[in-house]
Amino acid sequence: MTALVVRGAHAVVEAEGRVRSGDVVCVDGVVIDAPAPAGATVLDAHGCVVTPGLVNAHHHLLQTAFRTLPGTRGIPMREWLPAMATAYATAGVDPELTGIAARAGLAEALLSGVTAVADHHLTWPDDADTVAMAQAAAAAAADLGVRLAFVRGAARDDPERAALSAEAIAAALVDGCPDGVTADGMLQVAVGPAGVHSDPRETFALLAEVAARRGLRRRTQANEVVDVEVAQQRYGRRPLDLLEEWGWLAPDVTLAHLCGVTDGEIARLAAAGVTATHAPGCDVPMGWGVAPVAKLRDAGIPVGLGTSGGGSNDAGHLLADARLAMQVSALVGSQLAASAVLAMATAGSADGLGRPELGRLTPGSAADLCLWDVSGVADAGVDDRVAGLLWASPGRRPRTVVVAGRVVVEDGCLRSADEAEITARLFERVGR
Repeated sequence: MTALVVRGAHAVVEAEGRVRSGDVVCVDGVVIDAPAPAGATVLDAHGCVVTPGLVNAHHHLLQTAFRTLPGTRGIPMREWLPAMATAYATAGVDPELTGIAARAGLAEALLSGVTAVADHHLTWPDDADTVAMAQAAAAAAADLGVRLAFVRGAARDDPERAALSAEAIAAALVDGCPDGVTADGMLQVAVGPAGVHSDPRETFALLAEVAARRGLRRRTQANEVVDVEVAQQRYGRRPLDLLEEWGWLAPDVTLAHLCGVTDGEIARLAAAGVTATHAPGCDVPMGWGVAPVAKLRDAGIPVGLGTSGGGSNDAGHLLADARLAMQVSALVGSQLAASAVLAMATAGSADGLGRPELGRLTPGSAADLCLWDVSGVADAGVDDRVAGLLWASPGRRPRTVVVAGRVVVEDGCLRSADEAEITARLFERVGR
């Protein structure tokens, strides 16, 4: 038995706005409701707020290698997509680059308090060994000790090739695992076309068949500006009309972005049982829209939070994007409370992955947690220390991060890897 107890915190955020005091006791990677066993490792949390590990529900880890590229900032998505495609072709996307970029993006995630990342991988060169690419991302996650949900995406891929690749990746990574999740909960596989602006009905249909055979979750992107424009031009329909017709409005589906949705469409999404992911750190600075998150939540739609990729959001810092989500929420509805947005970044994101054991610190939950030091001058004068996590000190890092009961970040440093080496390796690979 391995046991860990977190003791002395200013506050413990259990789930969805519920805050308590006292210990957090973890045994064999699970939170329990019992006194700490004799001999348990004690983490001193004095001066800290303890939260569940954050869950990044929408990332493109490959784009970690392509941040702040000239000609990719503040432009229409119609121009951004080919600019990024050119950058990918120049760099040569292969298993090596996939693994190096994932390693950097996942290290950044851990150091920012994220303990689980959904990586919607969309770039698959024609000659690529797609299984090796997926394995490289999975190996990076395993080495760092972070949870990964690898999404075999598609963006203008041949539909049959995409489906065969998805089947092969699932067979290689999670064969025989219920719901596409490994027994230890550290690795998950899902499928997801980029969106109706990119992929035809056949791609959605064939990937849905793979998901049904393998018990995988489905994810796609919908209703950013270009998605709406292309759907109208190509089909004379709106994206959600197509997704509903194609069988992609269902409880196993998560839709990212949802910037341009009407009240009627929100009601349809709620009735279908889909989950949503908000990505303000991508959509706001790029001018691609703002999701009406308060309306989505009021309709009963579970909403998670994601950073999207480094090609449009140069930072993979989910807590910073939670702050941004609060700041822009009143522009498209009512102001979101800090507790609501923190819930989105934890339980809301986990629910979109079909993982109710994540994003919470309640008995039976996975022992994924963060200790955030709130004793410094950045938090001086803060009345509500939990709300201050988001409102004060943009870009703060946690002092300690625990995944599955194991300390993976200690005193702000990775325990299993060297941050400088990871950074240098990525710059070496992309020639910058």
